[in-house]
Amino acid sequence: MPRMTMIEAIRDAQDVCMAQDEKVIVFGQDVGYFGGVFRCTKGLQEKYGRHRCFDTPINESGIVGTAIGMGAYGLRPCVEIQFADYMYPAYDQLVSEAARLRHRSNTDFTAPLTVRMPTGGGIYGGQTHSQSPEALFAHVAGLKTVIPSNPYDAKGMLIAAIEDDDPVIYLEPKRLYNGPFDGRHDRAVTPWSKHELADVPDGHYRVDMGKAAIRREGADVTVLAYGTMVHVALTAAEETGIDAEIIDIRSLVPVDLDTITESVRKTGRCIVVHEATRTCGYGAELVALVARHCFYSLEAPPTRVTGYDTPYPHAQEWDYFPGPQRVGAAMKKVMEPA
Repeated sequence: MPRMTMIEAIRDAQDVCMAQDEKVIVFGQDVGYFGGVFRCTKGLQEKYGRHRCFDTPINESGIVGTAIGMGAYGLRPCVEIQFADYMYPAYDQLVSEAARLRHRSNTDFTAPLTVRMPTGGGIYGGQTHSQSPEALFAHVAGLKTVIPSNPYDAKGMLIAAIEDDDPVIYLEPKRLYNGPFDGRHDRAVTPWSKHELADVPDGHYRVDMGKAAIRREGADVTVLAYGTMVHVALTAAEETGIDAEIIDIRSLVPVDLDTITESVRKTGRCIVVHEATRTCGYGAELVALVARHCFYSLEAPPTRVTGYDTPYPHAQEWDYFPGPQRVGAAMKKVMEPA
């Protein structure tokens, strides 16, 4: 079984889908000859031709709008937006057209498109290349939103997204592109982690949306995270010695409420970790769900460890990220006697 980086797994997923179904089309800025700014589409144009993998103008609204039309008429477009920060010009297309097409047409039309976007910081990309806007998509009824944390999930979830009959927002944590890291909060290039160096199967397989994954079993506190923050949470648990159960949400919409509530009812404590800003972040929804469904099991108030409510700080991005120290401090805090 081959060992892949997340970039390689994402590329392989598109290759598998394009080989199986000629209706799968890949396009976006620089995805053809150049192979994408992060090389996630490298070699696809050479293999499948310019009619199935092609470059577009710098026009995000046009990219997504074209994909909606293609999907409505039977194709399965998988488009790349170079950075999640660039999606805003196309947000109206997603909200007003893609998310509503099935219902406004009484299922006469659907929008089976996948929108891939690199998300989050860690590459010194500054304010316009480092945002984590997942809550904006999770808020929109009719969109599915997923964020993998490892190469195995990256391939299986992308295949599931491309094969889905409704629009899927597929967010790719840039800090994980070239392999998992050890989660420590420093500026140096960190070594690979033992946590998520997963083998990636050849060929077709799916990781269906709507199911979370328990990355570490524990009895003291439940930590809910996704993407890069899964690795940070795992490192914090190791460094503190707290018996934390780490749940990789990975599918924000639909969310696996059963796995979340079963864990919190067992541990009686819950911490949510995400890189995005705190106010109106996706963690607020998770805390609300925990409070609603696990209220009588809680031994401490649910808490969030997040990015700060500031514009993205280019020079201080490693201070902005939740790291093991901040997550570990939250773990210790919720374990204190009431």
